[in-house]
Amino acid sequence: MTEPQWDGLIVGAHLATLDAAQGYGAIEDGALGWRDGRIEYAGPRAGLPGPPERLAREVIETDGWITPGLVDCHTHLVFAGDRAREFELRLQGATYEEIARAGGGIASTVRATREASDDELIRQSLPRAQALVASGVTTLEIKSGYGLDFDNERKMLRVARRLGEQLGVTVRTTYLAAHALPPEFAGNADGYIDAAIDWLPRLHAEGLVDAVDAFCEGIGFSPEQTRRMFEAARALGLPVKLHADQLSDLGGGALAAAFDGLSADHVEHTSLDSVRAMAERGTVAVLLPGAFHVLRETKLPPLEAFREHGVAMAVATDCNPGTSPLLSMRQAMQLASTHFKLTPEEALRGATVHAARALGLGDRGVLRVGARADFVHWAVRHPSELCYWLGGHLAHRVFASGRQVA
Repeated sequence: MTEPQWDGLIVGAHLATLDAAQGYGAIEDGALGWRDGRIEYAGPRAGLPGPPERLAREVIETDGWITPGLVDCHTHLVFAGDRAREFELRLQGATYEEIARAGGGIASTVRATREASDDELIRQSLPRAQALVASGVTTLEIKSGYGLDFDNERKMLRVARRLGEQLGVTVRTTYLAAHALPPEFAGNADGYIDAAIDWLPRLHAEGLVDAVDAFCEGIGFSPEQTRRMFEAARALGLPVKLHADQLSDLGGGALAAAFDGLSADHVEHTSLDSVRAMAERGTVAVLLPGAFHVLRETKLPPLEAFREHGVAMAVATDCNPGTSPLLSMRQAMQLASTHFKLTPEEALRGATVHAARALGLGDRGVLRVGARADFVHWAVRHPSELCYWLGGHLAHRVFASGRQVA
C-alpha cells in the first residue's frame, strides 16, 4: 500500500468553488484535498481517485459548506488607541471639525501610534487581526498612514509584517504616507509629498512595501500630488491603489486607472468616465460599506454602471479607528448586501475572487487545483447565509495555505 500523498482531505461538505464567471460553482457532497499549501482536488466526493484514507494523511468527514478564504483587501488595522469617545460625541451633536479642533480626529490616532512601541502596536492590533481571521479572512491588506514620518511609517509596516507571521496568514502591506498632513508640515502639503516620496525607496528596499496608496480628496491630497506619489511608485515597480471619490468626484477612479491601479476604493462619487477608464484598465472597485454605514452616507457608488461596464466589485472592512471600526469580514459582506444591494453571490465574490484581484493575487479566491489552499468551512446550509445572519460565529474552521489558523 502506497503512502498517502495529500496533507489533508475534507469530504462531505458542499463546495462553493466560485470557479466560473457566475454562480457559486456549487458541488454537492464535495471533497477538497491539499498538499504543500496548494489544492490538489476540488470536486465531488464520488470523483476522488481512490479511498480517502489512501489519499490523505488527515481526513475530515463533515457537512456544511466550504468557500475560498476571505480576502480583506482594504484595512487600516495597525494603530494605537481608539476613537470611541469621539463616536459618542458625534452622536451627541459634535461636528468633525469641533472634534478635530479639540485635538481629536486622525491627529489623535497619529499621536497615539507615534507614542507606541512595536510591541505595544502588536499588542493592540493583534486582537483586531485575530477577529478578522476568525470571521474567515486568510489574506489581509494593512496600510500605513498613522505615522506620517519615516520612523513611524516604517514601524507600522514592520508591525503589519509581524502580524502575518504570528497569525499564519498572508499580509500585504500598503504604503499610505499620503493619508493626511502631519503637524510638522502644516500648510505645506507639497513639501510633505516630497518627503513621503523620499521615504518610499528606503522602505521598499527593506521589503516593507507591497503597494502604494493615497487619499485623493479635498481634505486629503490633490490629484497632482497623488500623481507624483504614483509616479514614484511606478519608478520602483510598485502597484498602486487609491482612496478615490469618497466625498467628491476628483476623477480618482480614472487617475487610478491611468496608472493601471489595482483598485479604486470607496468610489461613492465616481463618474461614468472614471467607470469606463477602470473597466478599460481592469481596475477593481473596492466597496467599503462599513464607512458608508458609520458615516450615514446616502450617496451610493455607481453600482449599475460598474455592472454594465464589467468593473469587478470587491468588498472590504476598511477597519480603522475613526470611520469603520469593523472587525468582521462577513459583516462587511452583510452591509454590502443591505446598503448596496449586492446579491449574496456578488458579496462572496467581492470578498474572495475580486478582493484577491484588488491585491494583485491571482493564486487565491477560488477553489481549484493549483490554487493556494486558503479556505473556510462554514456551519451553514447555503452560502447565502453568510450575508443573511447579523452577527454570530459561522466559520467552523479557517485554513491558510493548508494549515488551520482558526
